[in-house]
Amino acid sequence: MRKFILSLLLVLMGLPVLAQDLTSYVNPFIGTGGHGHVFLGANSPFGHVMLGPVQITRGWDWCSGYHISDTTILGFAHNRVSGTGIGELGEIVLCPVTEHKNGEIPFNHDSETCRPGYYSVVLPNPNVHVELTATTRVGMSRYTFLQNDRKHASILLDLVKSTGWNEISGCDFQQTSPTTVTGWRTSNGWAHNKELYFVMEFSQPVTLTDKKNGVGYFDLSDGTMPVLVKVALSGVSVQNAKMNMEAELPGWDFDATVAKVNQTWNKELARINFQSFDEDVNTIFYTALYHTMTSISTFNDVNGEYHGADAKKHKGDFTNYTTLSLWDTYRAAHPLYTLAFPDMQRDFSETFLHIFDEQGKLPVWHLMGGETNCMVGTPGVIVLADLVLKGYVQDKEHAFQAMKTSLMLDERSLKYIKQYGYIPYDVDPEPESVSKDLENAIAFSGAAKVAKLLNHMDDYKYLYQRSQLYKKHFDKKTQFMRALGKNGKFRPEFDPFKSVHGKADYTEGNAWQYTWLVPHDAHGLINLFGSEKSFVNKLDRLFTVEGDMGEEASPDISGLIGQYAQGNEPSHHIIYLYNYVGQPYKAAKMLRFAMKEMYFNAPDGLSGNEDVGQMSAWYILSSLGLYQVDPSGGRFIIGSPLCTKASINVGKGKQFTVTAVNNSAENIYVQRVTLNGKPYTKTYIDYPVIMEGGTLELTMGNTPSAWGTKPADRP
Repeated sequence: MRKFILSLLLVLMGLPVLAQDLTSYVNPFIGTGGHGHVFLGANSPFGHVMLGPVQITRGWDWCSGYHISDTTILGFAHNRVSGTGIGELGEIVLCPVTEHKNGEIPFNHDSETCRPGYYSVVLPNPNVHVELTATTRVGMSRYTFLQNDRKHASILLDLVKSTGWNEISGCDFQQTSPTTVTGWRTSNGWAHNKELYFVMEFSQPVTLTDKKNGVGYFDLSDGTMPVLVKVALSGVSVQNAKMNMEAELPGWDFDATVAKVNQTWNKELARINFQSFDEDVNTIFYTALYHTMTSISTFNDVNGEYHGADAKKHKGDFTNYTTLSLWDTYRAAHPLYTLAFPDMQRDFSETFLHIFDEQGKLPVWHLMGGETNCMVGTPGVIVLADLVLKGYVQDKEHAFQAMKTSLMLDERSLKYIKQYGYIPYDVDPEPESVSKDLENAIAFSGAAKVAKLLNHMDDYKYLYQRSQLYKKHFDKKTQFMRALGKNGKFRPEFDPFKSVHGKADYTEGNAWQYTWLVPHDAHGLINLFGSEKSFVNKLDRLFTVEGDMGEEASPDISGLIGQYAQGNEPSHHIIYLYNYVGQPYKAAKMLRFAMKEMYFNAPDGLSGNEDVGQMSAWYILSSLGLYQVDPSGGRFIIGSPLCTKASINVGKGKQFTVTAVNNSAENIYVQRVTLNGKPYTKTYIDYPVIMEGGTLELTMGNTPSAWGTKPADRP
């Protein structure tokens, strides 16, 4: 019925009706429980505004400002981070009240409704129906006070509240007309020196009362119900916020706005037409795709202006993006974007290069125009290298210089690589040395490929040599990656299970998980074990071995299968390594297990932190039967898809279709493959082939086959 009503509404509005309402497959509550940390509320794809309920921060699981276990609401905030390990934003909070009290309001989750672009809840005290929707830069709220006596109805505006992690440094607002309020807020937290400007409009005249220290109440006693409120955001100025309002949401038709945003979501979700043998898989898939668009955020105004990494105002002819959790997203999210969102890749490359020009290095973990420097390595190099190699960067020389400069800095332990050829564990001190070296080696590899592409052979030789530094950490005796001291010897004390968060040799992991972090040179890693048999024996053990990681291990190390951690990013490529030794049937078994046991249609449906789209991107690619192990270059490994048929709109009017014949929960093994009707024996497919469009047909069965076992067919 909802689909029919929505289609009828779109027809009446003169908008085209899509063949299928894909938003009906999205369950935004997935990931709001456990350690998922996802945003719940109303937003547009890659929107700056993320309008939804904000709760009091009760610990790590409230990073997004909301957790399904909580039963109180502080109000409704207009920006958020989704799926992060640190909390931020949750600013410009509105709340309907009948008394001038600013605190927690109890509510019942049964009264909540959420779908892409729309959120609603009934607050029992006061008895108010709250509805929210949003465009890219503007949030719209509809408040219906349901009690008979409405004379005390007010809307609270609170500029002080946030998700609890950011520290306000200044704020103010003023009522500039009977229906208009303007203001600003500055803060320091994970996002440094952040500036936020807003314009707020009411659908009817209001009276400001009890303004004090960034908090005020707008009296509605002389008005009618419902009352609507629009808030436009800008990182540049109040004037730009007004411009955003006029461009994106000049009117007051709430229902039409909901329908239009739903249409936008349908258009974006339709980039992949996915069909599975399991209806729950369809829901998990499209929710995952929704999450990849509820992570990275637009961070410029409609006139192209944005707050730069140098704290100055800039203007560009591209969409500037923020919330760049690159240590997470270089692995699967950005490769997914290059497949399904090719039209966004110039904007990503321009964002990266402008950040480099403004702060002197490529982004590490960029948030609201500021560098957080969170996590290890130089992941911006990895993503930009992939974009260059896939042909999305016009000024390749500029990009290469940005990569080279970023890798040759002395900060973030890079100076020790120049001094010792690796990062010793016993300098300064420098914790997490193994992870830093392995991550940097991946970046050196990506930069080396770009150098070779541009015929900078001296640079290529140097960067390639650096990409091999992972070999220094491999202990052939224990067959683990281990920390090296300044004397070139391994740290004497060693427990491959032990993990001490932020203090030991590995970032959010242990030796069992990090020994495999060589996605750029899988065969080089295999050779370190002495033989394929030895490599496979160790890899098999990873999924069965049990051990104690210790009380100080990071909560991010979750979703364990043996010591393989599906809930954290360093493990995400590991299962696909079986293809490199001619055993794709082993990968198939583990992939199906991970997709079934670590993702499901419930609030606690993610095995770990969503990490700004990465956890979902892994599921999307794996469900399609494709995964880019080497994050710079574009070779996708073939796995065990969950789709019966899936078509990716790869741009320029072309589609790449994956068809899995006889696919089911039991038929997990690839028997044979054809590409555009011709036999295809390789267990990988390269990016240019995918982007030409065509059909990859996999015939599935319930027993392992010889497909992909020959050396010539391995990636």
